[in-house]
Amino acid sequence: MAQKSRLLHQSYGADLKGLSRCEIPVQNQPMIYGYARVSTESQSFEAQAQELRVAGAEKVFQEKARGTQTDRAQLRRVISQLAAGDVLIVTRLDRLARSTRDLLNTLAQITDMRAGFRSLRDAWADTTTPHGRLMVTFLGGIAEFERELILSRTSEGRARAKARGVKLGRKPSLNPHQQKEAIRRREAGEATRDIARSYAVSHSTISRLVA
Repeated sequence: MAQKSRLLHQSYGADLKGLSRCEIPVQNQPMIYGYARVSTESQSFEAQAQELRVAGAEKVFQEKARGTQTDRAQLRRVISQLAAGDVLIVTRLDRLARSTRDLLNTLAQITDMRAGFRSLRDAWADTTTPHGRLMVTFLGGIAEFERELILSRTSEGRARAKARGVKLGRKPSLNPHQQKEAIRRREAGEATRDIARSYAVSHSTISRLVA
């Protein structure tokens, strides 16, 4: 009986040792990130941050920047941390982008990270659902159509202006009389930097003048 008990212990012991060496892979759970932005020092993040946390945001990135500011360090930072399956949420679309084109560019970056996006106040802006992705695609088509219209109108306007004899481009730094005078001084041997200083222009402007 004692021998049988010893054999059972050895058998189960070997099994337990084998189990202790098993490695069980653990998959990372998708994260929900929040992005809050205010425009001025007097504004507070609290209302946005609270709303984002209630919606499930585990980490909220906060940024003080005006809507017209293109380089937003915290927005770049949160996008760089996104992984497949993660979701970035904002309270309103104007917290994320200043224009349709800016919004689409930002959403493209998020999509490239295989992550989703959701705006709490704009129910249609939700790339985690088929309906939301369809709406964003539709919006992208409209933005592209608007862009083509603007380019077409600009091209037509430039053509009409040229036909009327309008000179396009930046206004010359020197008027015709100053240009002739500067050329004479340069040909007489005067240093281009001295000539440029007298007209408050760069020396390259004087160098480019053609007689």
